[in-house]
Amino acid sequence: MFCDLIAFVISTLLIQIYYLRLRKRTHHAPHSSVHALNAMTRERWVKMIMNSGKLEILAIQTLRNSVMAASFMATTATLLMIGIINLGEKIGQWSQHLHPIFIGCEVSNELWQFKLGALLLSFAIAFYYFAMAIRFFNHVGYVINLPSDTSTEGEAYQQTCAYLNRAGSYYTLGTRTFFFSLPIISWFFGPLFLILATLGLIAGLSALDSTPSYTIKAD
Repeated sequence: MFCDLIAFVISTLLIQIYYLRLRKRTHHAPHSSVHALNAMTRERWVKMIMNSGKLEILAIQTLRNSVMAASFMATTATLLMIGIINLGEKIGQWSQHLHPIFIGCEVSNELWQFKLGALLLSFAIAFYYFAMAIRFFNHVGYVINLPSDTSTEGEAYQQTCAYLNRAGSYYTLGTRTFFFSLPIISWFFGPLFLILATLGLIAGLSALDSTPSYTIKAD
């Protein structure tokens, strides 16, 4: 149990260090973060829709697709929570057989309950974020078609951008919480797998959080 505790602390510190470095990098170079690029793209989309006056159907279809994606992820999180609860006892038995015994590391019979709780909490938080994303996508559907000043200084434009970026942030947080469940699942195989999965997750997040680079090829 002591080894699992140490691995859990190391995994948590690694993720915190990564996000602290990401925040610092984004502060000094905002365009290096894909999140800043996505926020700017959403604002440009809102400006295009509100200035056109003829793209209401496109706006509704785009928002509907976003709501459907968030709904699918929220439903998936709910189904996973139900499956974990129903298979909780069997998962505990499997973890006892799959958990390797390292030198000086004893396997606790109650530790799997903490791991299951962490896994359930991860999916529950993901469900919350996706539900909030649906809520703000719905708000955008109402305010984006209101007749108002379409300038970037207009209150309706700023409110619509704020709602849409908030919805996008919630969707991103929900997806990240899904990703965080992967190290927890690996933890059932032992503390070493938790650290390795965390390092792999950080490598994947580093690629996802960087702005995609592209080159223009001449004909």
